[in-house]
Amino acid sequence: MKNKAAFVCGDDRIKSVYREAMPKLLAEPGLGFIAEIINSENIEQYKDQAKQCKYIFSTWGMVPGLSEYFENCEVVFYGAGSVQYFAREYLEKGIKVSSSWVANGIPVAEVALSKIILACKGHFKIMGKLKSKKDWAATRKIITENYRGNYNQKIGILGAGTVGGRVMEYLKRLEINAEILVYDPYYSEQKAALAKVKKASLEEIFSSCTVISCHVANLPSTQKMINKSHFGLMQNYATFINTGRGAQIVEDDLIEAAKNDPTLTVLLDVSDPEPPEDQSELYELENIILTPHIAGCTGDEILRMAEYMYNEYKLYESENRLAYEVTPAMLEYMA
Repeated sequence: MKNKAAFVCGDDRIKSVYREAMPKLLAEPGLGFIAEIINSENIEQYKDQAKQCKYIFSTWGMVPGLSEYFENCEVVFYGAGSVQYFAREYLEKGIKVSSSWVANGIPVAEVALSKIILACKGHFKIMGKLKSKKDWAATRKIITENYRGNYNQKIGILGAGTVGGRVMEYLKRLEINAEILVYDPYYSEQKAALAKVKKASLEEIFSSCTVISCHVANLPSTQKMINKSHFGLMQNYATFINTGRGAQIVEDDLIEAAKNDPTLTVLLDVSDPEPPEDQSELYELENIILTPHIAGCTGDEILRMAEYMYNEYKLYESENRLAYEVTPAMLEYMA
């Protein structure tokens, strides 16, 4: 007998994310799917079938408030990152939730690593300034006099979760002998020792690190936590990178620091609000470089998230366990 399952999503993104995984799921001999993608508009039509569902597959656009219809569900497989906006209602009913937060974090960590490596070389400080032969010596002088490359550098990581932890792993694989300083209240001294990194305060990181990469989880307790008291400590020619969330930064303080010290470089893939308002000085300052929230999954990278959930389903069916289960306790510190 086939187990009943449903794709649940409020828009068409599920078709993109599950483009490769959906045919495999539909072909699974042990699964029988509801004919349509379930949303708030058609749930009443399919409420009897929803009651029989053992599994839900979803992604960005998961519809909150439908858990009462899936009273016999065992697992929600969420092919995306954060589950904060819907998970509690399922967890409170004893329904397991699995998320592709690890898959979603891989490209963010790749982008952050790339920015760190290039920042230590001074790449962003001279980017776009070499326009003719006469600019060659001047741009090279900026680098040779003010940047020391990647070897032996101090690199600060704010937030040692999925993304920050992976960035540290990537850095450790490189032969650059970098000292990695980490700020994360939930990261134990034991974990730091195993990872061969140093736990440090925000003040120590901002005052001593060549590059600081922010991966702080987006929680009410972390909003506006990084401000002028930290930005004012940055060394000349240091770089601040944020591929996490904009709400953790007091942007006015960051802008003021960038104005006061034009040697600083600020690389923002996120902002608050997003995008910044037209009148924001983030657009105006030469030493602030913006990208439109591209560090996360884009293009075919989104397919990895659904593939994780397909593999998670297979694991649960064969061993009755999950590799990426989200628990109620995890919601207290997850993004």
